[in-house]
Amino acid sequence: MNHVLCGLAANAALPPESVDRLIAVADDDIAERLAGRTDLSRAQAVALALRVEESAVHLAYAGRLTAADIDPSVQPDAALALLDRGAGDPAWAFLLAADPLVERREKLASCPGLPAGVVEALGADTDVRVVAELASRAEPSVAAGLAGHPHAQVRRAVAFNEATPPAVLAALLTGEGLPPARWCPVCEREETPFVHEPQCPRLDCDLPPGASCDGSHESTVHDIRRTVLGNPAAPADSVARFAAHPSALLRWALAARPDLPAEAYGRLAVDPVPGVRADLAGNPAIGAGLMNALAGDPGHDVRRGLAHNPRVPLDVLVRLAATVKLGTALLPRIAVAGPAEVAELARSQDPAVRMLVALRRDLPAEIRDALAVDPDAKVVKAVAPHPGLSEARLRAMVDRHGARVASGVAANPDATPVLLEDLTRGEPPVRRALREVARHRNATGAALRNCLADARARPLAAGHPALFPHVVTELLTDADRQVVEAAAANPSLPLAVMSDLVRRL
Repeated sequence: MNHVLCGLAANAALPPESVDRLIAVADDDIAERLAGRTDLSRAQAVALALRVEESAVHLAYAGRLTAADIDPSVQPDAALALLDRGAGDPAWAFLLAADPLVERREKLASCPGLPAGVVEALGADTDVRVVAELASRAEPSVAAGLAGHPHAQVRRAVAFNEATPPAVLAALLTGEGLPPARWCPVCEREETPFVHEPQCPRLDCDLPPGASCDGSHESTVHDIRRTVLGNPAAPADSVARFAAHPSALLRWALAARPDLPAEAYGRLAVDPVPGVRADLAGNPAIGAGLMNALAGDPGHDVRRGLAHNPRVPLDVLVRLAATVKLGTALLPRIAVAGPAEVAELARSQDPAVRMLVALRRDLPAEIRDALAVDPDAKVVKAVAPHPGLSEARLRAMVDRHGARVASGVAANPDATPVLLEDLTRGEPPVRRALREVARHRNATGAALRNCLADARARPLAAGHPALFPHVVTELLTDADRQVVEAAAANPSLPLAVMSDLVRRL
């Protein structure tokens, strides 16, 4: 891969004549970058599509090519992309339904709005992968018809399809009313009875560990049931009884469903598998009583899941803050807290609770400013990126807490160029602060040059348009390929340098 040319291909300041030259010599990597440009003319898009077909697929999805630009017999993958967008010629589907490559027929089966004759042909395809793809996306009547397909893999695809009628999904759970399946992914290739060993030595084997068939296709039937249980279209009364099923995977598939009766949720709340209880804890459909009970669960992931539940009672969340590592993401319940709740959280005696509300970016000025002078560094770091904080207040944060809050201050959208520059001069440097500065819109050339000292900030700084042009040019020979490509893509790269690099091709 030529990282300089790849970067140039993505450079928004590259002149049109240089774009033409790159199109003429593009390989797959360069074409990928060129296809992402927003300034390609139609002529350039067509030329690039003819040069590298994979770029034609990208351009078709981006709306840069139309049906008039594509010959499906020459560019079948681009034709499939347009059909997938609903922008292709329906007549192409008949041609592609007979394509010798199963991958293309499989892709066609996923396209919307196919003519009835094409759907019928794909439903009778000799390769089960094509039929399964069709079954996973088909309209209700087609999905219902494929529920009795002789291959269990197709039935599993029907089980995944949310357009499958609820009665058909219920039948897939029990098998009642459906003819027995004749094949599954196991028995079509192995002599039964067969159990796939977890550490299979065969390099060409793609059966999952534990896959088995004794003639009843048991592992695939289990997968079908698990898929139905995760399908929101499956009727609640049919799936609820699986809350007591011996299979942990089937019980687990129920834990996030929003439509189970309270009795089923209660049974799952005492499930012996922590993962089941953790997914249940994050389910907004469970009641406040169950949430209170789960707040005392011994599993950390269970309590963490509850903390991320958007309907967890605020008093329960406050209790959880003292015992659960919640990270720095804004919790859904905190995001929807009302003004009175926000004020209450900000006054909490527990800094872990104050930190939770400090992560919001729409705080009233008085609460934001009070949290900015909080005695706990974690709270200050959380509020530091909040818009509206003055330069003086941001500097006071750094003066008081130093490196512990520097990255948060550097992430503040209102941080001034001078402040950002000062943050990059720390001794020793705060690495995370350098990375924030390197992506900041207000960063100066001098600040960005200082950011080059950090390996992870270096590519970010190399692509920043405020970096000094002569430094950008120097970085074209950097030892780090990411830095080279970022520098070549930097619109501040001198035009003469760009033209010279292209002229050498």
